[in-house]
Amino acid sequence: MSRDAIAERVEALGPWFHNLYLDGVWTAPDHFLGDFPGIMWRRFRDALPEDLAGRSVLDIGCNSGFYCAEMKRRGAGRVVGIDSEPFYLAQARFAAQVLGHDSEFREMSVYDVGALGERFDIVLFMGVAYHLRHPLLALDLLWEHVADDVLVFQSMQRGASEVLEPADDMDFFDTEAFDAPGWPKLHFIENRYAGDPTNWWAPNSACTQAMLRSAGFRPFSQPEKEVFVCRRTMRAEGAAPVYPARGRDDAITERPRKGRAA
Repeated sequence: MSRDAIAERVEALGPWFHNLYLDGVWTAPDHFLGDFPGIMWRRFRDALPEDLAGRSVLDIGCNSGFYCAEMKRRGAGRVVGIDSEPFYLAQARFAAQVLGHDSEFREMSVYDVGALGERFDIVLFMGVAYHLRHPLLALDLLWEHVADDVLVFQSMQRGASEVLEPADDMDFFDTEAFDAPGWPKLHFIENRYAGDPTNWWAPNSACTQAMLRSAGFRPFSQPEKEVFVCRRTMRAEGAAPVYPARGRDDAITERPRKGRAA
């Protein structure tokens, strides 16, 4: 395609949340976070192998496919991106066409990953959890159905950066610990945050790490303050996903989405 044809298609598919470079055309050059998610990728890319030949990758909340393209650039054999928004998937398929990679894209919620029926060497779960009403359920489902080895997790974080060493047990009357800066806290956002009605949660660093461990993902690297590279390991006693009954044709009502990657 010519540069003009690409630019015309980029405009028609906009607005874009991922700033991709498509043969001379930037998809989101005026992004409020700058060159996003490239700026985030450059902070943690060295935590993943340069050579992903033969590895399978699942990108959950793939948006317009920035990370799928990066995984393919490193030689990943099979890359699947899922997103609940057809709007973003149309962008991802066009970007893959221009960039010349064969990533697969499917319209699917994170809560339905069991329907994939396979496990992946690397699961990317970037910028999704805080947009979910049930983030711990999502992690439980990843452990149960799709994560085979490595989980790369990122979440917006707010609050204290201190992290308490968790006790094996606590006395019922020990209440002071809950007010300590390093206690895991998942701040609930009832209304909007940064103008986005899908920002439901803002964990502190301790909460992010505690939730990952509880769901069976042991962080072994933190290349960026919000990014944790984890190994799938034993999950907490009693940790398991639940499966609420939902008919195929049931309407799902959610708040309007903006910049969502779920």
